[in-house]
This record gives sequence, C-alpha cells and structure tokens, in this order.
Amino acid sequence: MSFLKALLATRHVTFGMIHVPALPGTPLASLSLTQIEEVVRHEAEIYRKTGVNGIILENMHDLPYTLGKNIGPEIVASMTRVSIAAKSTFLSDSPVKPKLLGIQILAGANEQAIAVAHAAGLDFIRAESFVFSHVADEGWMDGCAGPLLRYRKQIGAEKVAILTDIKKKHSSHAVTSDVGIGETAHAAEFFLADGVIVTGFATGDAASPKDIELVKSHSSLPVFVGSGVTAANVHQFSSAKGFIVGSHFKVDGRWQAPVDPERVAKFVARVRSMK
Repeated sequence: MSFLKALLATRHVTFGMIHVPALPGTPLASLSLTQIEEVVRHEAEIYRKTGVNGIILENMHDLPYTLGKNIGPEIVASMTRVSIAAKSTFLSDSPVKPKLLGIQILAGANEQAIAVAHAAGLDFIRAESFVFSHVADEGWMDGCAGPLLRYRKQIGAEKVAILTDIKKKHSSHAVTSDVGIGETAHAAEFFLADGVIVTGFATGDAASPKDIELVKSHSSLPVFVGSGVTAANVHQFSSAKGFIVGSHFKVDGRWQAPVDPERVAKFVARVRSMK
C-alpha cells in the first residue's frame, strides 16, 4: 500500500487529531453541518501550517458512544462530508512529506470508517477490537478482522490501510488477561493489520515504553503511540514509528478544547530533533 511506503520513508510521523463537533442526532449536537465543517477546516489548516504529517478525524464529541451496529447513515454521511473538507484543506500546498489522512468512527464502527475512507480518498482507518474481544464503555466488542477485511475487499477499498488499537484504552481486558500485548500484536499482524496502536488506560494517559518494546519484539508491523504523548515525554517513545496526538495539541491539554498552534509547533520541532 502507498500508505506503508510513505511510512517507511519517514523516521517518525506525527498525526494530529481532529475531534469533530457533535454530529446530527447525537445528544450534544448544537452546530449545523456547515458550522461543523468550518471547525474541521480550521483545525486542518492549523495542522497543515504547523507541519504535522497527518490528521485523523474522529467523532469524539458524539457522547455517549454507541456500538457500530447502531451508527446511523447520518453519521456516515456527515463524516464523509467533513473528511472531504479536511482533506482539501490539509493537502493544499505544503512541503511536508508524507501527508496522510485517517478516520475513526466511534464506537467500533470500523466498516463504516472503511466506507467513509474509501469514498473520501483517505489513507487509513483506526480500528477497534480488530483481534480478540473486550468490554468497552459502550459494551462488549468482538474481534472483527475477518468480516472487516472481507468488507474492504468487497467494496474495492484495499488501498485503505488498517491501524488497530491493541489492549485498547477505556476497556477491560480481563477476558484476555492471559494474552500479553506482544501476543496481541502478533495476532493483529497474522490477521493482516497494517499497523498497531499502543495506548495508556484512558484518553491523555501515556502508554508504557515497555509495552512498545514488547509489541516490537512480537511483530514487524509499524507501531504507533496512541495516547498521552507530549513534547516532554515523546523521546521515551523514539522506537515507535509515529505518534497520534489529541489532548496535548489542545488548549490547556484538554481534548474538548480547540487546537493550540503553539503546542503543535513545539511538538513537531521536538520530534524533528529526535534521532
């Protein structure tokens, strides 16, 4: 995949999260789609100017989340619209390479995310519960690799890569407590994931550098740190391929706040200085 070729050509990649405002029909929805698109374009422009390698759109304000089987067509349509808007803004003239775009649709709406990515021309999705099962805030999530990859093939979306969380945050993994994070990464690779994401226990919590090394020792897939990365601690994760940053890029480090250009620029400079 062109996505993976782009990763191989870069020492570290930084992805900035765009937490899309609450979408139509969700409890916290208050903006029109036009207003939501304006917010998304504004944040995509900040990320373009500050030199991050990529952006990931996520419907994180759609609280409380519901499982993928209950995600309505209005969410898919809305995320497709804002993805196209973000892409056109982020990919406008910039010397930064590579420039990559991804999407996650909560909760566990991986097939919907594949469909949006395919329609909008995005590079990858961030998937939940790709291998094994766990209990999340929203309820029980089953492993989905088999159906998801068959769906991707069915709609001709093979160019859309799949990065998957392993031992995902905001979840209980007691049922797989006898399966370590390294073995979980190995299973994700065996089931044809394109990359794995390691997180802390919750949004904003740092991952364990030890977990990064365990994953790397069990899998040849690119490894990404998916929570709690900051300009102060990013050097601890230098062996990872990249960093997915949400809370740290926001005003006062709060994921609900707007993106802070100064925080993004400082982080990008720190990453570029890493060996």
